[in-house]
Amino acid sequence: MIAEEILVRRLKQKDLQAKAFAVLVDAYKERLYWHIRRIVLDHDDADDVLQNTFIKVFRNIDSFKGDSKLYSWMYRIATNEALSFLKNKANKLKLNEDQLYNKISEELRSDVYFEGDEIQLKLQQAIACLPEKQKLIFNMKYFQELKYQEISEILETSVGALKASYHLATKKIEAFLKEQ
Repeated sequence: MIAEEILVRRLKQKDLQAKAFAVLVDAYKERLYWHIRRIVLDHDDADDVLQNTFIKVFRNIDSFKGDSKLYSWMYRIATNEALSFLKNKANKLKLNEDQLYNKISEELRSDVYFEGDEIQLKLQQAIACLPEKQKLIFNMKYFQELKYQEISEILETSVGALKASYHLATKKIEAFLKEQ
């Protein structure tokens, strides 16, 4: 926590900002990339959203109050950026968000950056059928192995609600996979 406080202080000091930001990017780029990638699914889209996330973090670091952990704040920004990106993409393609998720999950077969097998493709298709909030919670808990408390800080939701959503998501995924 002390290292995070020092990093935040340096990020807010103009003369130390560039070096501190390089440290920040290096420390969080992989975790944020995979968080975003699980939402948008496409590698190139995830790179774009990640870049936008870091731009927003850089521009808004002065508004970071320290009420939550720095990574929780950045995850919240990344989540919002990814969801906004998907909404914009759906609008451009004249699809609703469910149709877009289904299209993107089908396109994973031809994605050269997707290293999964048929089972992982089916799992992504099952996740695509979940409501938005359940998708987020499932991805954060299952793939990123975040604790409920961490997810609670990121999504600003109670731990009890998160547990219920995760349970419902796993049941829906299980039912989807049994049907396949």
